[in-house]
Amino acid sequence: MKAIIYRETGDAGVLQLVDRDLPAPGPGEVRVRVAVSGVNPTDWQARSGVAHRKQFPEVTPHLDGAGVIDAVGAGVDPARTGERVWLLLAAAGRPTGTAAEFTVVPADQAVPLPGEASFDVGASLGVPALTAHRALTVAEDGPRRLHPGALDGKVVLAAGGAGAVGHAVIQLARWAGATVITTVSGPEKARLAAAAGAHHVINYKGDPAAGIHGVAPDGVDIVAEVALGENLPLDLAVLRPRGTISVYANDGGAPVDLNVGRNLVLNTRLQFLVLFTAGPQARAAAVEDVAAAVRAGALPVGAEHGLPLLRFPLDRTADAHRAVQAGAVGKVLVDVTCG
Repeated sequence: MKAIIYRETGDAGVLQLVDRDLPAPGPGEVRVRVAVSGVNPTDWQARSGVAHRKQFPEVTPHLDGAGVIDAVGAGVDPARTGERVWLLLAAAGRPTGTAAEFTVVPADQAVPLPGEASFDVGASLGVPALTAHRALTVAEDGPRRLHPGALDGKVVLAAGGAGAVGHAVIQLARWAGATVITTVSGPEKARLAAAAGAHHVINYKGDPAAGIHGVAPDGVDIVAEVALGENLPLDLAVLRPRGTISVYANDGGAPVDLNVGRNLVLNTRLQFLVLFTAGPQARAAAVEDVAAAVRAGALPVGAEHGLPLLRFPLDRTADAHRAVQAGAVGKVLVDVTCG
């Protein structure tokens, strides 16, 4: 089979296209013929060595993807063979991710993908959708699970709503009944955020606090934050008492200046989150709820749904990494096989 690998960390040039033997699933595992592989910032960060320590002599990257189960290991229902699935955390603690024609994962990390949902949708779930779920379910006064009505009466602010996680925050929050506000930097990103389903889109280069208060005079319940150092003053200006700032990134790397007094007065919950250490119960709940949202058709992708797709063939995976690292707007996908 064809696979992308790297043996040392570095820039995208360390990625190589190679031939490898077909892997066999072990007990409790399934082998998936990968159709589409999704690329996330954590994939290039792991490859570069910026945020993760390389654990294996040779690594096939990418956590997310979608395809068809073609073999199962001992203890897995044989009826799963031929099942369409989306994959999550494929390369977490394992040397073989989804940037290959076939990959092997624990059976519970291959989630059934409804026939009406494309492989593009499946490959765009994983890290973005599960992170969005976590961001929306850690509030003191909020739900621990998402379903229609779970966020009725709540106001959610998706910072940077044109990104993959922000896009999933908008879609999941709206599916769960929240009023959704997002901040963007210009007209094109505003169009994408509105297409994703945001009720109110505000340009953060103007007076975003006034704009947010204009549609949420009592304040915001949950902020899904992608750039804490840059956005914290705005978050605190619009957060309601006992509100939650769910932090999944600090894009731009600005230092965080924490106004302790202001946070004390607000009883702010400042929740940092990453999937790898969220715990099995939180991850399992997120998978179940995201799967339900997919079945309901609540997580579409594509430019018409606010998330443009940028496609690369397997032999150009290095270019896909460069696109994500450069901040490409939309979801970067690698086409692996066609079935």
